[in-house]
Amino acid sequence: MSYIETAKVTSKGQVTIPLTIRDILKLEPGSSVMFKVTDKGVVLSPCEIIEKPVFTAQEWRKIERMVAEKGKAYKTVQNAKKHIKSL
Repeated sequence: MSYIETAKVTSKGQVTIPLTIRDILKLEPGSSVMFKVTDKGVVLSPCEIIEKPVFTAQEWRKIERMVAEKGKAYKTVQNAKKHIKSL
C-alpha cells in the first residue's frame, strides 16, 4: 500500500498527522507512535507503551515484609534494591 500526504512542521517541531493517515493507522487521541529513521527516510508506526515495573514480584514480597517491620526508609530505588538483594 502506498499513500502520500504532506504536513508542515510548526515552530515547536510539531506535525499534525493528516486525518486519512490517522484513519489508516487507527490512531486516536492519546495513541502512541514510534519514529524509526532508515536509509530511505522516517517510518511512523503506531505502538503500545508498556510500563515496566520497578520491582519484581519477589522484590515486592520482601518490601512488604520490610514495611510490616517498619524498617529503614530509602532515598532512592537503587538503595532499596541493594538492600532487598541482601535479604
